[in-house]
Amino acid sequence: MSLDLESVTDPATYVAQSAVTTVDIGDLHFETGGYLPKVELAYETWGTLNAEKSNAILIQHALTGDTHVASSQLLPEIGWWEDLVGPGKPIDTDKWFVIAVNMVGGCYGSTGPSSLDEDHRPYGSRFPFVTIRDSVNAEAKLADLLGIKRFQAVIGGSMGGGRALEWAAMYPERVAGVGIIACGGQATAEQIGFAQAQLEAIRLDPNFKDGDYYDGPAPVQGLGIARRIAHINYRSESELNVRFGRQFQGNENPLDSTVATRTGRYQVESYLDYKAKDLAGRFDANSYIALTEALMSHDVGRGRGGQAAAVANITATPFIVAVNSDRLYFPEQSYQLAADFGPHTPVHMIDSPIGHDGFLTDLHQVADEMVTTLGL
Repeated sequence: MSLDLESVTDPATYVAQSAVTTVDIGDLHFETGGYLPKVELAYETWGTLNAEKSNAILIQHALTGDTHVASSQLLPEIGWWEDLVGPGKPIDTDKWFVIAVNMVGGCYGSTGPSSLDEDHRPYGSRFPFVTIRDSVNAEAKLADLLGIKRFQAVIGGSMGGGRALEWAAMYPERVAGVGIIACGGQATAEQIGFAQAQLEAIRLDPNFKDGDYYDGPAPVQGLGIARRIAHINYRSESELNVRFGRQFQGNENPLDSTVATRTGRYQVESYLDYKAKDLAGRFDANSYIALTEALMSHDVGRGRGGQAAAVANITATPFIVAVNSDRLYFPEQSYQLAADFGPHTPVHMIDSPIGHDGFLTDLHQVADEMVTTLGL
């Protein structure tokens, strides 16, 4: 569904509109020097934007996530924060207008490497380097088109938490409250290291062709390996061990093999194979690279005198959440970020055995605190 820009100032446009909408936000200058003459952003909405346009909440997706935060009449599929957003739920869409935007560089409707340029050719290797700040600048342009001057809250988990934090740092006057969930103030060396291994797996796939593979087979093997590496970080060691242990997959015997080949699998290998196949079937490899590089660039203190100095200039009310079993964004990073906000800033802890993905499955544990802190 495309939005008529002549109608963007009419709040009635958004009544019960939750199908994916695409808007041309104009040109975009990227932080590292790239430029696109035309950028489109895809988004979904829930609820109704009031006449004053003062009841908006922006929710940011994670790296391979999308805009479908919650179900709606037009898109009834269960969303990734289904328990949080909707009529009568903690983020009550009878009261709030909720918007979720697909990040620039992605492959779910916003302009990305697989999009066509003015000559109707995929950008591929020519797509600009994207940072988290580029994402926020693009979203600010969309907010301008919608007439939203200030968000009651910008909330996100994982990479979405980094985007939310950057919103509060880049546009302090436009963010009343910021929810930073399962994400610290910067990507650590370890996180960058794991990410680099994922990107090299894609780039070494023979089908990658330096990113210009759209006229042939996609680098699905490399993307699958990248997903396997990532998903191990998304889950906890104890969860994988309890769930799979050393069990064989069905009748497969991983010990019945030669040095060169092995056809039998352990259950955990079958699980990771499934996750790899699932992502390769729904996500573009170039977009995976673009968004992963963006997440590697995440550093709220870059060019601002360090993290503490950057956070000191944020005026939004912070709501910081960690997952106690997270081994991608360790809770210590959330505690450091909270300390930078001030000595009385708490870290709200999700108690989940599954690891980082607990921000998706168990955010309801801290929903009441979120509503109170962010004035929802």
